This record gives sequence, C-alpha cells and structure tokens, in this order.
Amino acid sequence: MILSKLRKIFVCSSCGATSPKWMGQCQSCNEWNTIIEEVVMKETAPEERSKIWKGPNGGNRDPQPVALPDVQTGNTHRLETVDKELNRVLGGGIVSGSLILIGGQPGIGKSTLMLQLALRIKAKILYVSGEESEEQIKMRADRLGGQTSECFLLTETNTAKILTHAQNLAPDLIIIDSIQTLSSPHIDSTPGSISQVRECAGDLQRFAKETNIPVFLIGHITKDGSIAGPKLLEHVVDVVLQFEGDRNYTYRILRTLKNRFGSTDELGIYEMQESGLREVSNPSELLLSQTEEELSGSSVAATMEGMRAMLIETQALVSTAVFGTPQRTATGFDLRRLSMLLAVLEKRGGFPFSQNDVFLNLAGGIRVEDPGIDLAIVAALISSLQDVAVTKDTCFAGEVGLSGEIRAVSRIDQRIQEADRLGFKQMFISKYNTKGLDTKRYKIEIKTIGKIEELYRLLFE
Repeated sequence: MILSKLRKIFVCSSCGATSPKWMGQCQSCNEWNTIIEEVVMKETAPEERSKIWKGPNGGNRDPQPVALPDVQTGNTHRLETVDKELNRVLGGGIVSGSLILIGGQPGIGKSTLMLQLALRIKAKILYVSGEESEEQIKMRADRLGGQTSECFLLTETNTAKILTHAQNLAPDLIIIDSIQTLSSPHIDSTPGSISQVRECAGDLQRFAKETNIPVFLIGHITKDGSIAGPKLLEHVVDVVLQFEGDRNYTYRILRTLKNRFGSTDELGIYEMQESGLREVSNPSELLLSQTEEELSGSSVAATMEGMRAMLIETQALVSTAVFGTPQRTATGFDLRRLSMLLAVLEKRGGFPFSQNDVFLNLAGGIRVEDPGIDLAIVAALISSLQDVAVTKDTCFAGEVGLSGEIRAVSRIDQRIQEADRLGFKQMFISKYNTKGLDTKRYKIEIKTIGKIEELYRLLFE
C-alpha cells in the first residue's frame, strides 16, 4: 500500500497558477494578494484512479500515433434533445464523451434547465446533486410536470463514489449540480477550492472521454460575473454555456462562450414560466411593443444576437434637466456608447442634449452589444427630443460613427428578412450596405442614408 503524501501548494485565486511558495503578486496574471495556500494529498496517479471504470472496448487503450489523412471524420454521435434551443446552442445535439459547463447567476434557472432536460430526453440520465436532497429535486420535477423512470437521482459529493455509481448504472448522460460542491478524496482541501475544482473536473473529463458518456457541469459564478474556478475550469471542458438574464424579467438567454463541436455565435432564448422554461422560437414578437398607439421616443432596431436576427424596441426619454448636471441612464445598453451617441448628435446635428436628462431602455430586459442598434437609438433620441413619433412600421439597422456617418453592419440580409417577415413597411440602413444587396426580392421598402442629417430630414421634416 502506497502511503499518502501531504504537500502544500500556493494557488492564485484569479488565474489558477501554482507556485511552490507564497508571493504577494502572481507571476502569471500580475494580480496582487491572490495567492492562497492549499494542502494536496496525492494518493495515486490519475491513471491508477481511472481504472475504476472501463472504456467501450472493455478497458483503457493506449493512444497510438495516427497519420492525419487516415483519421476518419463524420462519425461523431450526437444525442438530440427535445429542446430545440439547446440543440442550436450545442451545434446540433450533445456530443458523446463531451464535458459541458453551464454557468449563471444564482436563481437564474440553471438547475431548472438541466432537470427539465433530464425529464424530457429519451435516455437514461444520472442526476447528481450536491446541493439539494432527493425530496427537493422530486418537488421541482413535479412542478415541471415531468415523470420518467429513466432519470436516476444521486445525492453525493465524493467524485470516487459518483464515478463508481456511474460505471454500474451506465447512463447515457450525467448531470452534476454543481461542480463547486464536489470533492476528491485525493485532495485535502474544502469543496469549491481551486485545487478541488481542478481535480474533480479532471476526473470527470477522463471518465467522459474513456466511456463516451457526456457530462453536464453546473458552475457558480463570481461577483464580477465570470465562472468560478477560475479560467482553468473553462479550459478543461469542451463547451462553456452562459445562462443569463434579468431576474425581474421572464426572458433568459443561453449563450455559447466556447464550443469545440460547433459555432460560438449561436444562442437560445427561453421564457421563465411557472411550469418551467419555455423555448422562444420567435423572440421578435415578444420584444416588440403590443400597443397600437404611436408614441414619441420609441423605435425598432433590427439587431443580431449571434447568428440570430431579432427586432427589439428601443425607448428613449429626453426631458429638461432639473438639476445642474444632466442625468444619463441606460438599461440594456452601454452607458459610455450612449454618451458617445449624444456627443455626436450635439456636435454633428446641433441637438441640445447637453441641457437635458436622457433615459434609455431596451424592452424585455435583454442587453444588446450589437453596434447595429445605434441608428435606432439615435432615431428614438431625436423622436423624444422633438416629441414626434416614429411610425410603428419603420425599423433601423446601422452603426453611427464619430463624424455622424451611418456605417455598414454585418448580416444585413438576415436583418432585412426578419423585418420583412414581421410585416414592417420601411427600413433605414447605411448606403454602404447596398453592395451586392438585392432589394427587389423584399416587400419592405429599403431607404439608404449616409449621415444623421439625412435621417432627420426623412423622418421628422
């Protein structure tokens, strides 16, 4: 029997780098006062620990060098789910042997999404929870309305026991809720520490690759919104998904931050309901105003979220500043970019925004970083300042430059198709976006502009 060996290491809580002694500044990320001490107990090598499971051929096989032309492609097996939004984000389904990390704020719906997946997919699922009891999970499953005999619950935090149960059960999919609650018997530190997270994720990665069983990991996030771990956990896994949204609104967005098996430009949209998460196949209709009355300060932007075109309503309110310093408030949009647009409007267009309070809101609680929304925001600001409404059948797509020019945006065809499909009558785009664009195949009227002055003349004069 090999005796356990205790040794101390010093780990950076910011980047995960290790060092043999304590230092005030991390030599890897240059952060100060982030080095913490952890005790590591190395009992056996990872190769010896992985012998508790066997590969698909009855045992672990040693990899051999293979010539690149001899490598066969197209044999990747994907497990399709009934959740079309999740399939889109993953690139067509769950790849066998993949390790998928999903992170998000507490209470945003990560566990609900995973339990909903486990209840609706036609496969044998092992749901491992280190945070909730079996009764709590059963109560949530009853609320979601799913009943299946193929979903097995395990309330355990020891990775060695979890992998032993997984080997005996042989599930088609494993869900871990959450990775920060697991602990390895080979590491003498508290669950959630950097060494524990790294060791547990490494064990689960080796298990997934050897057995071809995909594993979902639910991860916590830090105060600044990044996945706790820190970045080393994102490097270990194959796919990183970010589940985000405002808890005061019902919409949730599932973004792809990393995907070794597909594109990182896809995203899924859900609506939180009492019975669980509902897939939103057409987010534009939900993000547009349902009122028939035309009001000033409102415009519609044709924006892109990843590879997906959607129309979203922008709302602006410009009023006389009561106090000495005008207020600037933006919800769902970068406040610094709003300040830039106001400066461009005042310098290039002569609009007196420096004497007014400006409030901007994007409907639905969704945050947009696409620069193609600039033109709609400018139209909403001028509309509120002039107190003249923009017609509800008009939408905008264009980026505003510092000299007041309207710049071209990406994927203009998809933006126009989405606006045309929803019945809009006219759309303002940059004149630099017309190269190779066939406007005759759309019912919507395309109006091209090159300066802010042209937008004001066509809309408000």
